[in-house]
Amino acid sequence: MSSMTVTMYGIKNCDTIKKARGWLEAHDVSYQFHDYKSAGVERGPLERWVRDHGWDTVLNRAGTTFKKLPEGDKQGLNDKKAMALMLAQPSMIKRPILEIGNQSYVGFDADRYASLFKG
Repeated sequence: MSSMTVTMYGIKNCDTIKKARGWLEAHDVSYQFHDYKSAGVERGPLERWVRDHGWDTVLNRAGTTFKKLPEGDKQGLNDKKAMALMLAQPSMIKRPILEIGNQSYVGFDADRYASLFKG
């Protein structure tokens, strides 16, 4: 596992990101951090996440950015519409998204991280 490239996608000042980064650092897992706020998000990774997990898992509907959208933008969501919203405003992407090699994992759970990085 240690030879795999690990990338965490998120926003630096997000509390969940801080917990996830703290877990990785405490367990000596080296990773790259991709900040949506400064670097945006590419269509390719977003399409992979939506394909692997579904737009309804990747889109953070509980966040302020989504809640502030006009009602019309929240109606009739599907892959295409959700992707357009997340590309336009990456803070609507659930955080963190962790990529290990060609696998991705949405959200932070210490037990799941422990099973991903054991031995």
